[in-house]
Amino acid sequence: MQNGSMENTERNRVIIKTSIIGIIANAFLAAFKAAVGIMSHSVAIVMDAVNNLSDAASSIITIVGTHLAEKEPDKEHPFGYGRIEYLSAMTISLLVLYAGVTAFVESVKKILSPDTPDYSPSALIIVAVAVLVKIVLGSYVKKVGQRVNSDSLINSGSDAVLDSVISASTLVAAAVYLITHISLEAYLGTAIAVVIIKSGFEMLKETMSRILGERADAVLAREIKATVISYPEVSGAYDLVLHNYGPDAFNGSVHIEVPDTLTAEKLDKLLRQISVDVYRKHNVLLTAIGVYSVNTRDPEAIEARKKVGGIVLSHEHILQMHGFYLDKAEKNLRFDMVISFDAPDRRKVFKEVCEDVQKNYPGYTLSASMDTDFSEL
Repeated sequence: MQNGSMENTERNRVIIKTSIIGIIANAFLAAFKAAVGIMSHSVAIVMDAVNNLSDAASSIITIVGTHLAEKEPDKEHPFGYGRIEYLSAMTISLLVLYAGVTAFVESVKKILSPDTPDYSPSALIIVAVAVLVKIVLGSYVKKVGQRVNSDSLINSGSDAVLDSVISASTLVAAAVYLITHISLEAYLGTAIAVVIIKSGFEMLKETMSRILGERADAVLAREIKATVISYPEVSGAYDLVLHNYGPDAFNGSVHIEVPDTLTAEKLDKLLRQISVDVYRKHNVLLTAIGVYSVNTRDPEAIEARKKVGGIVLSHEHILQMHGFYLDKAEKNLRFDMVISFDAPDRRKVFKEVCEDVQKNYPGYTLSASMDTDFSEL
């Protein structure tokens, strides 16, 4: 299973290349803006230069994070180091927050103790060019980040687009000052700083959500299940759980329903085929495939499955029933039911369903489980 490794290598190469472009562009912009800001006594332009330095630092963090995430699994971290990319994205979010807070503080200071700006045509031309560069750079970095599923690049690109807004606001303030001799740049700087702080919080929230663990993408889950049930021996795929260990790095498990006539030899072959197929098509490593045996030889058990299914699904908030098996010899009836998180009291629903089924099968021991579909709810 080397395909995923080759794709990761190419992905990392793209991320590093894009980050290097960002470092070079932001270093030049920072130098130009710092010089222009000092000459024109414009705090907005100087803060804009600082923003470019933070962007360059973000790109460096992205490169370091990508290199660390490439480390092979070891004894301490058997699932690899892919989640380091999320930590890199979180660090960039904190940098954006810091830049926003710094810009806010400096802008408020200038409102309280204003300086008279001195805008020269050359300074304004440089700032205008910087706006265009940041728009192009930010859009490019964000687009690449979305293509290779890199939160660090997406955050860096979003930050660059915000920077272009800051620079544009500086031009607006300069135009107002040249026409009316009223300096608004400190007020505009304050407003833009608030926007940056808000954006930083949103980036941080999204990254923290990934670190905490989000449900799997519903489209990916459906595609995996479709692959699994494409085998004629599999009548259903359930309980799909995907654990994320970095962008596009998933380990998971699933339960399948197969006929009770399947031999151990055929079942072993089937499970191996499914694992390989899912990895090749979806780059997801199934570390476990559980098996539900389906009654196929006893007409009474087949009828019981239909009857119990009707009882279970007649209750509100029940999304699915699976894993049904009737053991007449042991007088045991077992099944799993998926209960929606929309239910006010999931345990109460579970209890009511069990009582309803038990009334219809008083002589049987009921073995029911309350399930959650982690991938599609």
